[in-house]
Amino acid sequence: MARSRSIVIAGAGIGGLAVALALARAGFRPVLLEQVARLTEAGAGIQLSPNAVGVLRDLGLAERLAPRVVAPEAICIRNARTGRELVRVPLGRDAEARYGAPYWVIHRGDLQAVLLEAVAAEPDIALRLGAKAEDFALHAHGVTVRARRGHQRFDSVDELGLALIAADGVWSTLRAVLGEREPAFARRTAWRAVVPAERVTAELRAPVTNLWLGANAHLVHYPVRAGAMVNIVAIIEDAWREPGWSAVGRREELLARFARWAPAAQALLALPEQWLKWALFEGPVARRRDRGPVTLIGDAAHPMLPFVAQGGAMAIEDAAVLAARLAERADDPAAALRAYEAQRRARTARVQRAAHRVGQIYHLRGPAAALRDAALAAMGGPRLLARYDWLYGWRAR
Repeated sequence: MARSRSIVIAGAGIGGLAVALALARAGFRPVLLEQVARLTEAGAGIQLSPNAVGVLRDLGLAERLAPRVVAPEAICIRNARTGRELVRVPLGRDAEARYGAPYWVIHRGDLQAVLLEAVAAEPDIALRLGAKAEDFALHAHGVTVRARRGHQRFDSVDELGLALIAADGVWSTLRAVLGEREPAFARRTAWRAVVPAERVTAELRAPVTNLWLGANAHLVHYPVRAGAMVNIVAIIEDAWREPGWSAVGRREELLARFARWAPAAQALLALPEQWLKWALFEGPVARRRDRGPVTLIGDAAHPMLPFVAQGGAMAIEDAAVLAARLAERADDPAAALRAYEAQRRARTARVQRAAHRVGQIYHLRGPAAALRDAALAAMGGPRLLARYDWLYGWRAR
């Protein structure tokens, strides 16, 4: 492939890998710059709703992913104090029939591994590890990206491309270079752990996504690794706000926050010996403005809270749309990127608003929580699912 078709991508996370694959399928030569010297498993579970699975299927990854995923039969929403099931939202075959693609849950490391295997199999994709994109310069032939190698201040390399895509996450260096606002702390922390499925009761390791709603906190857990492990995420209101994904959390601190919850929930939370935690941030969708052939995707473009499980899905959607617009206007990358941004802005902003609102609803307490529980039970699972048709029914175009 001619070098003139090169596109530089900063970040080899889910969004960066997905957009590299989509661009390679469209005839471009992606160059991925990733600051870490070795890609390792990051995070724990991730939910792949039908809007994301449809894109992954279009990229030819469904068969590779299928042995590693779990397709939950439902989302079971519970009252945290009593453990009582409030409503069961159908997924499984119902969701696949409704949206044309399944709802999957998977370990983030398994998803990353499949994406990396596909990237390695593409001769037109170059992956540069240990290279952090820090700045860029526009010129008549596109953009030159300056990347620092390792920890040496003056050891850098330049990459030339038709365009630059910043996929470097919520703390994006390039988002800051472009003058975008920093994400704001949401006064919540998420704690994560993974335990072997055989240590969990049969009810709680079933192929179901469980969601427990409590005062100022909620709990999500579901099986991953084809059912061999159970992913647990506990989210609490908190003032701790250090950046990063892997701070060690004190188990005793977490258990104290859930001391009044149902015994089954407390028993599950007591299983992991080690917890990792991260602070949650959200921020505005990146502004659409004339900045040449440079754009952002995923959390770099629209950092959002995880309460509708769409952070990864939005990055995957971004990848499909961006590649399609560039394929249409390869002779004018800047115009293609403005078209991508215009197409994505309203949708990603709507998802951000939905995540913010849902997070408030999840953490209600007292009479407001009782009203919420009654409303969920009265609405029923099928009607609740239908409220997300706008989200799960999306397809790339």
